[in-house]
Order: sequence, then structure tokens, then C-alpha cells
Amino acid sequence: MNIVFAISEVEELVKTGGLADVGKALPLALHNAGEDVAIVMPYYKTIAEEYNLPPLCDRQTLFTEGKVYHFDIRELNWHGISVYFVDYPEYFQRDGLYASAFDAYEDNGERFSFFSGAVLHTLQTLERRPDVIHCHDWHTAMLPFLMTHERSGYFASTRSVFTIHNAAFQGVHKVEQIPYLRHHPEIFSQVHGGYINMLQSGIEFATKVTTVSPNYAQELLTDLGSHGLHDRLVMRSADLSGILNGCDYTQWNPKTDAFLPVGYDAESFEGKAECKAALQKRVDLPLMPQVPLIGMVCRLTEQKGFGYILPILDDLMQHNIQIAIVGTGDPKVCMDLGEYAQNHSDKFAFVNGFSSEHAHLIEAGADFFLMPSQFEPCGLNQMYSLAYGTVPIVRAVGGLKDTVIDLTQSDAPTGFTFYDPTPYALLSCIRRALLFYYEHPDQFREMQLRGMHTRFTWEAAANSYTQLYLSMMVETE
Repeated sequence: MNIVFAISEVEELVKTGGLADVGKALPLALHNAGEDVAIVMPYYKTIAEEYNLPPLCDRQTLFTEGKVYHFDIRELNWHGISVYFVDYPEYFQRDGLYASAFDAYEDNGERFSFFSGAVLHTLQTLERRPDVIHCHDWHTAMLPFLMTHERSGYFASTRSVFTIHNAAFQGVHKVEQIPYLRHHPEIFSQVHGGYINMLQSGIEFATKVTTVSPNYAQELLTDLGSHGLHDRLVMRSADLSGILNGCDYTQWNPKTDAFLPVGYDAESFEGKAECKAALQKRVDLPLMPQVPLIGMVCRLTEQKGFGYILPILDDLMQHNIQIAIVGTGDPKVCMDLGEYAQNHSDKFAFVNGFSSEHAHLIEAGADFFLMPSQFEPCGLNQMYSLAYGTVPIVRAVGGLKDTVIDLTQSDAPTGFTFYDPTPYALLSCIRRALLFYYEHPDQFREMQLRGMHTRFTWEAAANSYTQLYLSMMVETE
């Protein structure tokens, strides 16, 4: 099949979050399975500075309401895949992808609507007629709409897949600020109160809609889980599916991890104790090998469950326990964690910032990994934790529910889960985990090793997407 990914970021090239991980891993897995894959993305400033790519062809022109766009197409051969860049400096030669510091660019709706149209123009210019265009999140959500209303018929046999990575980010913008869309008479059917919800348009016009875990697909059919878009998603429920993201075990392998003082695996597990000691030293916690250490690495936001964590810290400090949290984000959360670490330095450590070394050392050195998220479409840290023999403590939402098996659910558990979105439910779950650690050390070790043998591969995800692509092609025959 001829598959084109329209996406706003790809790991190795440019990255702000987990979307980029998918942008790298899924096309590579499909390419390695023998599919004909290409990627189209913006030519950001950081990419232009690293890759001095010549224009692939003559300068291209798009016209809209009162505006003319002259842009170049550039190409990079990347791991055997053609990556086509849309080079329009006015929109993409900026320091940030979506924001300057913490302030989102006011013209993001226009920038990425233009990019969606430029994707289609690029494919026609290069005479590339894909079987499937795979769009991702609100940044390319207008592409299925533009395909549907494309006049030439060039994409009449092309199908679209729209993947929702996080329904909380919907791309809501005033249509009067998006000249690229205003010249489409049909666009006003998508406008409500002067605003357009790009995620909603993607849901309505894509051939198939997917998300990043089976359980999150079910949550999207509820008002709370969909952040208000459940009516649209229920209408498309027959075309909605959840395909679990994979994990890049080449980067997250405790045996070969260059960030660790010593490697280890399920057959030579002794190295994990040395990693725990290294973590305790790094975050200035006492060297206490027998005391359970709970680690956490994340953005410090309400979504990640700090509304559940902060109220129970005093209760947790009553236990024989250590906690190490690494991350940056909400200034209020940072301040609260920093003050708590100063007052409980023998048990609680906080690192305000992020580094790959800290992230890998937490995964390897902790006994438990904490992810009490309000919502979590897929989640990757729980997969990393399992691979490192670090037992996850998670709220049973989204992909966390799909990937962590609680002690009460199975004879082969891999972690601890709780359901209720309350501090007390989290406290109760942590206490269950601590009790199991102290009273059943042999079974706890079995749980660690079971997690290390658990795999969530991109090959499996690519196979599921291949079946989805094929099903769309069969439907059109």
C-alpha cells in the first residue's frame, strides 16, 4: 500500500511530546513490514538549521481569500522513508512549533490549516496518489475536510485515517482568523458561534477514526472522556477503533541503557539494586536498599494526578518509604513539591526539570512507578517501567488500564491499579502495593520479572493499522 503520514512532529527530526514518538515508530514499523510509506511535515526552523535541503521542484503557489502562499517542497531520505517538508517560512521559521515560551501562537489555526492544504498540493505536485493519508491530532484534522471538498478528483480513491492522540487538545479557533479556510464555501457548516473545532471536523470527515488504546476509544464515547465531543464520536462509533501504541525497546532496554551505572535484565537482575543506589545518591535520598522507592517522571500538570498526590503526602510520609519526583510544568505544583522536599528531605526528593538521564535512572532505580492520571490516552512510562522491572501504580484509565494488570484481576499481575478519581483511592492503592512489597517479597520479585517479559511492540500496532487500511480499501471495491 501507498501510505502517507501527515503529521506535525517526528522524533529524531523535531519533538515536543509523545506524538513525535508515534510519528517516528509507526511509519518505520510499516516500512519494515514492506509498505510504501512517506511523511509530510512542516519545515521548522530547527530542521532547516540541521538539514540544508535544496528545493525538490519549482516553488509552489496556493491562493486563498486575499492571500497568496508561495512555498517550497524539500525532501529528506530518512531511514529509507521519504520525508517531504512544506517550507513556508512565515509560518514555520519560528523558535517554537506551536508556542513562544508558554503562549500558543495566535495563528495556529491558520498555520496548520494551510499545512493541511499544502500536504494535498505537495502530493499532487509529486504525482503521488496514496491509498491512505494518515492524519494525526488537531494539527492535520482539517485534511479530511479538504480531501472531501477537493475539486480535481485527484484523491477520489484515497482514504483517510484520523488518529486522536489526546482529545483534550481540539484546535478551536475563530474562522475569521483562518484565511486559508474561509475561501471554502463549505467550511461554514463547520463553524459554530464564529469558531471552528478542528478535531471535530477530523472526526466528521475522516474515513476511519482511531485512537491510541482500546480503552481510550471507549472513554471517547463518554462526555467526560471525550472532553465534550462524545455526540460526534458516538455517531462515528462504527468507524472508531483503539490501537495500542507500541514501545521503543531499543531506547528503553535496561540491559543496554547507557544512562545506567550498570545494565541488567530478567536473567541478571542484580544490577537493579545498584541503579537504586545511584538514584538515591543522585536525588540526595538516604542509601536504604530495603526501603521501597516510588518514582515519577512527568509533566507537572493536573492531568497527571497531582490533585490526588499532594493531599496524601503527609499520610505517605507515615510509612517506611521514599519518593522521588522529576518534572517541570505548573509553577504552583513545582512550588508545593519543592517545599515538601525541603521539609522531608529524608524521604521525599523533587527535581524541578527534565533530563533523559533522570528519566532513565528513575525507571531503573525505583521499585514502583507512579501514574495516577486523570486521563491517559495511551501512556508510555508504564511500558518503560514494566521493561525495567519497576512495578506501575496507575489509575485504571485509557491505555493504563490496557497495559497494567492488577493483583486482584489475574494470577499473573504486573502492577497495581485504582479507579476512583480521589486522593483516598490513590492512598489505598499505594498502601496495597507497599503491603505486598513487605509481606510477599518473592511474589513481588515475580511481578517485576513478569513485567520485564511483557512487550507492547510497534510491529503489533503496525499490523493492526495495516488491517485497518486494507479494510478501507475493500470497502471501496
